[in-house]
Amino acid sequence: MKRTARAFWLRSPGHGGIRDVPLPEPAADDVVVRTLFTGVSRGTESLVFRGGVPESQHRAMRAPFQDGEFPGPVKYGYLNVGVVEEGPGHLTGRTVFCLYPHQTRYVVPAGAVTPVPDGVPPARAVLAGTVETAVNALWDAAPLVGDRIAVVGAGMIGCSVAALLARFPGVRVQLVDADPARASVAAALGVGFALPGDALGGCDLAVHASATEAGLARSLELLAPEGTVLELSWYGDRRVSLPLGEAFHSGRLVVRGSQVGRVSEARRSRRTFADRLALSLDLLADPVFDALVTGECAFDDLPSVLRDIAAGDLPGLCHRVRYAGA
Repeated sequence: MKRTARAFWLRSPGHGGIRDVPLPEPAADDVVVRTLFTGVSRGTESLVFRGGVPESQHRAMRAPFQDGEFPGPVKYGYLNVGVVEEGPGHLTGRTVFCLYPHQTRYVVPAGAVTPVPDGVPPARAVLAGTVETAVNALWDAAPLVGDRIAVVGAGMIGCSVAALLARFPGVRVQLVDADPARASVAAALGVGFALPGDALGGCDLAVHASATEAGLARSLELLAPEGTVLELSWYGDRRVSLPLGEAFHSGRLVVRGSQVGRVSEARRSRRTFADRLALSLDLLADPVFDALVTGECAFDDLPSVLRDIAAGDLPGLCHRVRYAGA
């Protein structure tokens, strides 16, 4: 009998649902994975849900195991933790992370999954893709001992960056966000917090992850001369104005983009995608990252939950999706 699974599909912008999908017969070097948890990547998946991926970026924005095409129908997502039910002996029974969409079971090559370390709970491991983005960003930014750093935007990415920066010796890290409720998250991560108007200036580095024009402008204002803004925000099809007057030229300021789709140039010759992901999973042994998970729902509720997240009606950081048997 043909095996099937259930998957979330975006039928068209703003309209998603769960449908039955056939599973291919696994080859000798494939694994069959039963999903335990997935995570919603709020910024990117909201853009996809709203149909906001610009046509010029359709290829660049493809998820590794995406089915369909933007703007829809499309099966999209990349934060999946499950248990290997069939496959090579060294993986059978292991909990693994995979860049797979929201689906109850799936078949992928064995090389596409990464074992979750024993010290990392499966429910926390859904953050691996987010922490991986933060790792790549810090390889790009190369902060130094004693740096003064602002992280502007306390979403999933910004908080992950701040959590890693909190481990750097002598570094002053301040998480900056317009929502005063994010102060409690900053405290859990062990970093300072400020509203945008109260943020400390004189920064050597500002990591921008608010996906707002105002946040980018404030990031530039917080820099010391010859400081750098590392831009992590993804704006989709929105145009953003950048204030290049005032102190931009006299201060010799820098705005640099960073994106997880390629390993940072600073490490590309010595680290692979697999190395970067394995490192990110190791870092998740720290329970401080639990502060980044602020909501959970059952898989069957995902269509309505994604609609509410995309509409801004369900604020928070990582929203975790729980599957039967987890």
